Amino acid sequence: MIFLYLFLTFFEIGLFGFGGGYGMLSLIQNETVEHWHWLSSAEFTDIVAVSQMTPGPIGINSATYCGYTAVKNAGFSMPMAILGSATATFALVLPSLILMILISKMFMKYMHTRTIESIFTGLRPAVVGLLAAATLLLMTPENFSTPKEDLWQFCISCFLFAAAFYGVKVMKINPIRMILYCAVAGLMLLY
Repeated sequence: MIFLYLFLTFFEIGLFGFGGGYGMLSLIQNETVEHWHWLSSAEFTDIVAVSQMTPGPIGINSATYCGYTAVKNAGFSMPMAILGSATATFALVLPSLILMILISKMFMKYMHTRTIESIFTGLRPAVVGLLAAATLLLMTPENFSTPKEDLWQFCISCFLFAAAFYGVKVMKINPIRMILYCAVAGLMLLY
């Protein structure tokens, strides 16, 4: 049964996940952690970190790892968990594949019409909202700690967050370099 639910859940995420992989993260987190309880919040955070570090789109990587972890947490063997990752990945990609095949010719014909341009103008704020939701969902005690639990880790986490934002946005440092800088700083400051 979990495979059917995995397929339907990730198909729905693929269908309504505007804004790319980062926009899908809040939907994936809501479904896998909050709704179905397939993963813990800490497991989801680890999945996002691994998905960002591995090559490929973050949404697809997250679906792959979530499918594997969900089936593994349900008590199935590793081959079944691999099937779970394939199911979640295929389900996430399938709506885009179907829609691109169906509307590619029509879109090319009508993409400069007022109606289509208005639709995309309306989708832009929704995409920004989904990206902001993904950011806020990752600001958890597992990632930042809290001032009551560990003040040092909380302050270092907030500093690294602010430094990464400033470095990428203002100083125009390559995001890959910034990730490496923050990883080294985190190792030096937290251990």
